[in-house]
Amino acid sequence: MNRPMYSRTSTLDSALQTNKVLRNTYALLGMTLLWSAVVAGVSMAMNLPSPGLIIMLVGFYGLLFLTEKNRDNSMGLVFTFLFTGFLGYTLGPILNAYISAGLGDVVLTALGGTALTFMAASAYALTTKRDLSFLSGMLLAGFAVLLVGFIANIFLQLPALYLAMSGLFVLFSTGAILLTTQQIVRGGETNYISATITLYVSIYNLFISLLSILGFMNDD
Repeated sequence: MNRPMYSRTSTLDSALQTNKVLRNTYALLGMTLLWSAVVAGVSMAMNLPSPGLIIMLVGFYGLLFLTEKNRDNSMGLVFTFLFTGFLGYTLGPILNAYISAGLGDVVLTALGGTALTFMAASAYALTTKRDLSFLSGMLLAGFAVLLVGFIANIFLQLPALYLAMSGLFVLFSTGAILLTTQQIVRGGETNYISATITLYVSIYNLFISLLSILGFMNDD
C-alpha cells in the first residue's frame, strides 16, 4: 500500500527543516568561534585585565539572557556576537597568564583536545541511533553539583576541588554537545541561535577546563 502523499511531504519538509537548522547552527558557530578568537587575540595583544568575578557573571548571564530573549529576531544575532565577543575578551588574560608562565604548549594541547572532543561527540551524535535524551537529567544534576562546587570554592579556594570541578565540566560540556546535536538532528531543537549558544558555551567550558587540568598537571 502506497504511503499517503501528504505524509511523504511532511517527512520531507521535516528533514529539510532539520538540515537547515543544522547547517545554520554550524555556520553561525564557526563565525562566532572565529570572532571570539579575534577578540581574544586583541585582548592578549593589548594585555587587557581580567574582568573580575562580578563583571564576568553579569556579562555572561546578562548577555546570555538577552540572546535567548531575542533568539527569534535579528537582534538575537547581534547579542550572539556580543556574548561570544565578551567571552573571547575573557580568554585574553587567561591565555596571557599561561603563556607568560611558559605553558604555551598547554594552550595548544587544550585547544587540540577541545577540537577533537567536539568533533568526536558531534560525529557520534549525528550517526548514532541511540536515544541520548537520558543525558538531560544527568546534565541537570551535573549543573546543580557544579553550581554548589563553584560557590563552595569561592570561599574554600581548594586546588583539589577546582581540579575536580574542571573534570566534571569536561564531562558536562561533552554531554551538552552530544544532547544538543542529537536534538537538532531529531527536530527537538529548531532554533539555530539557541543551538549555537549551547554549543559555543560547551566548547568554551571544555577548553577552559582542559586548560586547568593540563596546567595543574604541568605545575612544578
